[in-house]
Amino acid sequence: MLPDEVYKRRHYGTPQSMLLIIANFTVLAINISLFANEKQINWFFWVVMGLLVIYNFFNIRKDREEYTRVRIIAYVMSVLLMIVLFFLFRAKA
Repeated sequence: MLPDEVYKRRHYGTPQSMLLIIANFTVLAINISLFANEKQINWFFWVVMGLLVIYNFFNIRKDREEYTRVRIIAYVMSVLLMIVLFFLFRAKA
């Protein structure tokens, strides 16, 4: 049998805010590569981005107590970096 201390240890894993940032970058990279590589941006690109915004809104709302000042700053910086990446990827198109 295992000692009781093994069951009392807690592992919190990856924070939800980090998983949200990773999901945002993944969706953005796939979305740009599929729908925004041409001279004109496909209308479906904007549909996917709108769905991503809705997903972010509800995910942040659900885990509101987890978002400390540091995590909010990291999230805002990741959004700004995604905007920069969008323009960089579009410059190559």
